[in-house]
Amino acid sequence: MRIGVFGGSFDPVHHGHLLAARALREVLGLDEIRLIPAGTQPLKGGGHAAPAPDRAAMVELAVAGEPGLVADRREVERAGPSYTSDTLRELHRQYPDAALTLCLGSDAAREFPRWKDPEGIRALARVVVFHRAGEPAPASGMPTVEVPLAEISATQIRARVRAGQSIRYLVPDAVAGYIATHRLYQ
Repeated sequence: MRIGVFGGSFDPVHHGHLLAARALREVLGLDEIRLIPAGTQPLKGGGHAAPAPDRAAMVELAVAGEPGLVADRREVERAGPSYTSDTLRELHRQYPDAALTLCLGSDAAREFPRWKDPEGIRALARVVVFHRAGEPAPASGMPTVEVPLAEISATQIRARVRAGQSIRYLVPDAVAGYIATHRLYQ
C-alpha cells in the first residue's frame, strides 16, 4: 500500500487543498492520501483561528465520498505538539508494509530543516514537495510535483467570513455550512 501524508492547519480546508491532494495522489500513484490537521503546530506561533476538533470535522466533511482521500484525526487527538516524526512513526506501526510519502507545500519545505527530527522523517517516508503550476520548483533538494493552480488561501477565506462575504466555490458546500453553523471565523 502507498500512503501519502498531507498535513497542515486546514483552517479551513479549501478547494486548493483538495486539488493538491487529488493531483498528488494521481501523479505519485498513491493508494490514498491522508489529510491530517495539526493539533498544535510547534513552529506556528499564533495558533489557529478555529479549534482543532472543528478543523478536523471540516476535513472529514471535505473528503467525504472522495475515493482515495482520507481524513485522519491522529494529531488532533494526540496530546502535545503535532510533530510529523511522531505521526509517521504511528503510521508506520499501523501500516508496517506501507510505503509512506510525506507531501510538503513549498512553504513547509523551506521550514523543514527546523522540524523535529528531519532525518528520522526521511528514514520513515519519501519526502516530496509540491508547488503550483506555473511557479518555479522550489530549491529544496527534494523531489517536486506540480499541482493545479488555485489562488485560494485560508487567510482569504477567514477574512471573507469576517466581512460577511460568500465563500461559495472556495470551500466545499459542507464546509461552508459547518463554518456558518458553528459561527467560525467571525
